[in-house]
Amino acid sequence: MTKIGIIAGDGNLPLYIGNSLLNKNYDVTILLLNKKNNKFYVNHNVVDINILSIKKIFKVLDSNKIKHIIFAGSIKRPGIKDLGFDVPTLLLAKNLLLEKKGDNNLLMSLKKYFETKGYVFFNWTKYCKELFSTEINLTNIKPSKNAILNLKKAKSIYQIYKKLDVGQAMIIQNQLVLGLEAIEGTDELLKRCKEYKRKEDNGVLFKFSKQNQSNLIDIPLIGFDTIKNLNKYNYEGVYLQKNKCLILDKKKIIDYANQNNLFISSVDLN
Repeated sequence: MTKIGIIAGDGNLPLYIGNSLLNKNYDVTILLLNKKNNKFYVNHNVVDINILSIKKIFKVLDSNKIKHIIFAGSIKRPGIKDLGFDVPTLLLAKNLLLEKKGDNNLLMSLKKYFETKGYVFFNWTKYCKELFSTEINLTNIKPSKNAILNLKKAKSIYQIYKKLDVGQAMIIQNQLVLGLEAIEGTDELLKRCKEYKRKEDNGVLFKFSKQNQSNLIDIPLIGFDTIKNLNKYNYEGVYLQKNKCLILDKKKIIDYANQNNLFISSVDLN
C-alpha cells in the first residue's frame, strides 16, 4: 500500500484530500503545520510539525517510510526573523522562501527542492475527482444571456491573464472587467468590485487556473464563504474551469446556490 504524507496548512483542503484518500484505502499521515487544527483530523494519523524546521519534516517522513507527499492548505510565508536554526531550513530560506517570487513560482521551487531529496509528489487530483467541478451546470440555476456574454469576454482576457503569476479570479459585468484577483484573495475581490457594479446584469465571478500551473499544488478553489459572498454582494454566479477548480463542501454549496438563485457552471478553456 502506498504511504502518503500530507503536509497540511490551514483550511479544509488537507482534510478533504485526506478523507478522500482514506476512503480509497491509502495509508495517510497528516504532517500538521498548525496544531490548533488537530481536532479536525479525528480519523487520521497526525504528527505536529513546524514549517520552520525542514529537518524535522524530513525526519518524520523518513521515520514513517513515506516517500509520496502532498502539499495542501494555506501556509504563511516566513520572514527571516521567524526562521529556526537547523541548516536545511536556513538553506531553504536562502534559496527559496525569501526570494521575491510569486506564489506559483515559489511553490514550484519548493516542490523541486523536496524532489531533490528523493520525495515524490503524489498526484492526488487523479484519485479525488469528486472534489472538482466536472459538470457543465452544477446547479439548477443556469447562466443568463448576459452571463454567457461575460464568459466570452472572460475567455479573451484569460488568454493574457493566464500567463501572469497573479490571482486566479476575475469579475466581469456588462462585458467590462471590474477586477482581477491579486494578493487580497477571491472574497476580498468580490467585496471590492461591488462598488463598481452598474445596472443591466449582476456580474459574474470567474475562477480559472494559471498557465502551466501545477495540478498538484496551488489549485484554484472555492468554498462556502465565496458562495455566501456571491449572494451577499448580489452577483449572478460563478464560472469554474472544468476539472481544474476544487469545490469544498460541494453538496452544501450547490444547495445554497440553488436556494439563493445563484448559478455554478464549469467551462472548458482548451
